[in-house]
Amino acid sequence: MRRLRKVSLCEVSLCGVAEMSFVRGVTNGIRVDPLTQYGVVRGRTKQKLVGLWQLGHTGKRGIQNMRAGKAFKEQSEKRVAKAMSSKESCRAELRVAIRQLTDRCLYSASKWAAEQLVGIEQDPAKFTPSNTRFQRGSSSIRRKYRTHETSVTPIAGVSYVATPVMEEDEIVDGDFYLLAKSYFDCREYRRAAHVLRDQKGSKSVFLRCYALYLAGEKRKEEEMIELEGPLGKSDAVNHELVTLERELSTLHKNGTVDPFVLYIYGVVLKQKGRENLARTVLVESVNSYPWNWSAWTELQSLCKKVDILSSLNLNSHWMKDFFLASVYQELRMHSDSYQNVNIYKEPLAQIAKAQYSLREFDQVEAIFEELLRNDPYRVEDMDMYSNVLYAKECFSSLSYLAHRVFMTDKYRPESCCIIGNYYSLKGQHEKSVVYFRRALKLDKNCLTAWTLMGHEFVEMKNTPAAVDAYRRAVDIDPCDYRAWYGLGQAYEMMAMPFYALHYFKKSAFLQPNDSRLWIAMAQCYETDQLHMLDEAIKCYRRAANCNDREAIALHQLAKLHSELGNPEEAAFYYKKDLERMESEEREEPKMVEALLYLAKYYRAQKKFEDAEVYCTRLLDYTGPERETAKSLLRGMRSAQSGFPSMDVEHFPP
Repeated sequence: MRRLRKVSLCEVSLCGVAEMSFVRGVTNGIRVDPLTQYGVVRGRTKQKLVGLWQLGHTGKRGIQNMRAGKAFKEQSEKRVAKAMSSKESCRAELRVAIRQLTDRCLYSASKWAAEQLVGIEQDPAKFTPSNTRFQRGSSSIRRKYRTHETSVTPIAGVSYVATPVMEEDEIVDGDFYLLAKSYFDCREYRRAAHVLRDQKGSKSVFLRCYALYLAGEKRKEEEMIELEGPLGKSDAVNHELVTLERELSTLHKNGTVDPFVLYIYGVVLKQKGRENLARTVLVESVNSYPWNWSAWTELQSLCKKVDILSSLNLNSHWMKDFFLASVYQELRMHSDSYQNVNIYKEPLAQIAKAQYSLREFDQVEAIFEELLRNDPYRVEDMDMYSNVLYAKECFSSLSYLAHRVFMTDKYRPESCCIIGNYYSLKGQHEKSVVYFRRALKLDKNCLTAWTLMGHEFVEMKNTPAAVDAYRRAVDIDPCDYRAWYGLGQAYEMMAMPFYALHYFKKSAFLQPNDSRLWIAMAQCYETDQLHMLDEAIKCYRRAANCNDREAIALHQLAKLHSELGNPEEAAFYYKKDLERMESEEREEPKMVEALLYLAKYYRAQKKFEDAEVYCTRLLDYTGPERETAKSLLRGMRSAQSGFPSMDVEHFPP
């Protein structure tokens, strides 16, 4: 039997585990690997290895390290247990909230809470893979594309306010409530409100007020269709708002309202235009019951500025992080949005929205592919995915997506917008407009449909219709920079640069990191009617600093400085543009222009070596620039030799 040739013992690690260097030996024909696998070795060699392992742990230092490792392990286990306990606490809260929200017919909020429930990271040791299928792909996407490390909810070390779960009403009016809820689910809102007319419980009061509000909204939409048609404007209003405001105001003053009644009161105040009071009431609602995402959404729509957001007196509940992430996204504060997005299913779509605003289309595409892999029948937010595929000109992927949503639910505004994008990419703009109109019949406030239909009218050179569509989009959301940009494009087509500049400025104010908007402003300043070249240069500089993907700003800066007689600045930007084209390995006509200008510039500066480099590169082209480069080279060589040039063009006439 061969003996073990060499064994080297390393210093004991902090965790108390002896690490050994790779051990080579032959024992009964078996190769000995690291000590952690010594179980495959038999006989005396095994005894020696065990003895060496024990020797490394019997010393004083080994004992200390073992204790330190044990303490570290215990602390780690406690932290993990605490984190899992916090997540389980969140899940328990969400389970109760889902039942309460569903019982009050707040189905959108209930769906949102249910998606968070299945999206929260669970302990794989306690659950089967089928229970964690919504987490695995989402977590990998976040690890791959997240730019900031964000914490789980609740955040470790952050103290959150514990919100007690509200108690349900007594069963006194339970039978009437069940009947009213049945009517409500059948969309017979007035019947539901009538059944609960004499009930005083908080649940009954909420459902009655909610049913009356929806009945008024339903009638308002009917009047709009009757008076102006499905796509027209109308002065129709919800006639139930006055009665509801009077009743809810009295209940609020008497202090007999629960968080859900406060929510509907805030919605009514918002519709009446009393935004300050609506914010106060909605803050009171979410502080009392933070799991109603519909209340957070209404509050978000009232936070158009950062100052308003910072003035809100919100409790430090973990639901606040979701709210802040969503608000920061709307306010174009993408980095802050990342810091508040948590590791659950729905915020993954929120991450995609932030990346979409930053025009990181490859990352957005990967996120949506993962979302569809986990949830193949999802239609929400897929219109944004179709915009990405449209921008990348992915015909097959967009066709597949359009077919998928058509088979899933073709009468959804998002589905119609996706199909409209598909036909637009094929160049069938008339058919695309048909589907955008269909989306607006389903939802007259579909912002995406109005904006995309405006784009189609621009492609069809129907500028009046485009202006009308963009103005409808602006009426729905004044913070939508795409509609303002579209208005600028439409007026630019009508040769009205002053109007176009006004709308481009609005869009750039809302989306200051988009280079396209600054380039559009600069082009307006360059028109003959304005001819404000200094302002155009400022805009092109902003565009160059905003990651100009279309590579327009640097070239235009060079040309403008050349026109204004600033050769040094022009050469600087031509050189930067040339370096960009070389790094991207592009052969563009602009490269010839840059090489020619730099050759002439360095010749004028008596830097003949640099000028010769650019002239030599021009010799690779076959156009007139080749002959120009030859002439420049001959002139520089004659100047360096001290003899006059023999070119005919240098002789006086």
